[in-house]
Amino acid sequence: MISATPSVFDVAVSQSGSGIDPFVDRHAPDSTHTYYGAGKVALRDGLAGLVDSGENVLVPAYLSPAVVEPFHDLGLESRFYAVEETLAPDFADLESRIDDDTVAVMSVNYFGFPQPGLERIASLSDEYDCYHVDDNAHSPLSVHDGTLLGTHGDLGITTLRKLLPVPDGALLYCTDDEVKSQFSPSSLAGRSGRIAASDCRFVAASVAERVLETSPSLHRSVDAFLSDGADDSSSVDPSGRYEAAKVPMSRFSAAVADAADPDAIRAARRENFRAWQEIVDGRDDLTPLFERLPEGISPYEFPVRASDPEAFLAELEDCGVVGAHTWPILRQSVREDETYETSTRLADELVALPVHQGIEPSAIEAVGDRLRR
Repeated sequence: MISATPSVFDVAVSQSGSGIDPFVDRHAPDSTHTYYGAGKVALRDGLAGLVDSGENVLVPAYLSPAVVEPFHDLGLESRFYAVEETLAPDFADLESRIDDDTVAVMSVNYFGFPQPGLERIASLSDEYDCYHVDDNAHSPLSVHDGTLLGTHGDLGITTLRKLLPVPDGALLYCTDDEVKSQFSPSSLAGRSGRIAASDCRFVAASVAERVLETSPSLHRSVDAFLSDGADDSSSVDPSGRYEAAKVPMSRFSAAVADAADPDAIRAARRENFRAWQEIVDGRDDLTPLFERLPEGISPYEFPVRASDPEAFLAELEDCGVVGAHTWPILRQSVREDETYETSTRLADELVALPVHQGIEPSAIEAVGDRLRR
């Protein structure tokens, strides 16, 4: 069985203890980075000294609901801009929304790939004298044009729990000199110095996940129970999720990050991405979002557009793939606005397949054999 969620047993550990820090230092030497429990909280701290209440930030409409909560926390208005089928910004729509009160434009590196038009977003930010926020939540280990994703803007973030089997963890990158000088970390920055009850619960849940893998039918029943209503955007509480994330990075997450082997993790994820690519290439009802895997990219998932997403998800589940999902759950205001029709269609059609380092390529190949029958 293939699970979309890695367990604590599935982290590649470096024999030299290289960890995340040296990797970041190597690929983003001109930026500073600070650890947080969550990327949204990191983003709030990064912008706090740069903005005034009443200003606005432009973000892509194709985005999970809670991402804009740190802006609202700072008294900022979040303005959504439309995206193209490729996930590039609709630049005409984006530019039409910029005014004298626009303080920042956010780009999003979806699934660990640079957002198409990343360089143009940076140019527009310079032209209109606003900050460029490089949201790289999906993949801390992706490098584009020799530079770590998340550090292509004036400030940026990445999220460790999307890379490692940890309960939390994120980094704030500051690359611009003014951003560095104005940055004042809150009490939520840094790493917790003690083992918390939440660390113990996470480890226990990961052990339980490993046990459930021995019984696919039980695993599916538990998943169905826990996720009841999760696909309904009305059930999402963005503000509650944001407030709950206001804690420093856990000690457990810090220990895993320090022990991780970035090179091994990148290699495993790339190999699993290619394994899915070979399976999907033979199907007329599926279209990969990315036709190729560029050098330096560490994918978060394998995203594919399906002509019948529900049928494909059911087919995957019958083949032992648990946790494949459509993405993202959009804010209701986005779904109700025809301007963002492309974002809504993508959210309905796109199915994300797991590629994390806890999966053996042979397991994906075996799924491919069953899907072809």
